[in-house]
Amino acid sequence: MDDNTERKQNILKVKNFAKKNSLDDDIHGFEHVKRVYKLCLEIGKKYNANLYILEIAALLHDIGRIHEKENISKQNHAELSAQKCLEFFKREDLNLDQEELNNIIHAIRTHSFSNKISPQTLEAKILSDADKLDALGAIGLYRTIGFTIKNKGDLKDVLKHLEDKILDLRTQMYLKISKKIAEKRHKIIKKFYKEIKTQF
Repeated sequence: MDDNTERKQNILKVKNFAKKNSLDDDIHGFEHVKRVYKLCLEIGKKYNANLYILEIAALLHDIGRIHEKENISKQNHAELSAQKCLEFFKREDLNLDQEELNNIIHAIRTHSFSNKISPQTLEAKILSDADKLDALGAIGLYRTIGFTIKNKGDLKDVLKHLEDKILDLRTQMYLKISKKIAEKRHKIIKKFYKEIKTQF
C-alpha cells in the first residue's frame, strides 16, 4: 500500500470516528466540524501547511464536547478532545511519528481561545483561526442564535453573546488570510448587531 492510499484510509477512519463522537446539533456538531475542516484546507493550501496533520486535527478538534457534561473536573472541551484523540490513536495505528502526533494534539488543545494556550505551529494557528471564523458571518449568526435558543435564552442573550465574544473575534486571528476573511464576516455580524440594538 502506498503512502497516499494509506493516508486516505486513515482520514476515512478519523472522519467516521469524529462523526460518531460529535454532538447532534448544528452549533458544535459534525456540520461545524466539516466547515472548519474545509476552511483549514483552504487556508492550509495557501500557506503550504501539512495538510495531513491539519485534516486529522480539524476532524477531531471537538470530539471532547460530548463528554463535557459528565466531566467532573470541568476541563475545557479542547483538553477533553485532546485526551480522546490520544485514546483513539492508541487504538488505531495511523502510522504517525511523534512530531506529527505532538502537532495534532497541540493544535487541538490550542484551538479554543478559552483554553488560554497560544498555538505555536502553523497548523495549530490555522485550526484556531478556522474554528473562530465559523463563529462569524451568516453561519456565525445562525450558530449564535441557535446556541442561545438551545440554552433557553432570548434576544437580549443573543446580543450579550455577541458583545462578550463574537464581536471581538476578528482581533484574535493569527494569519493574514484569516484576518481578511474575518473582516468580511465581521461586517455581517456588526450590521445585525446594530439593527437589533436599536430595538432596545
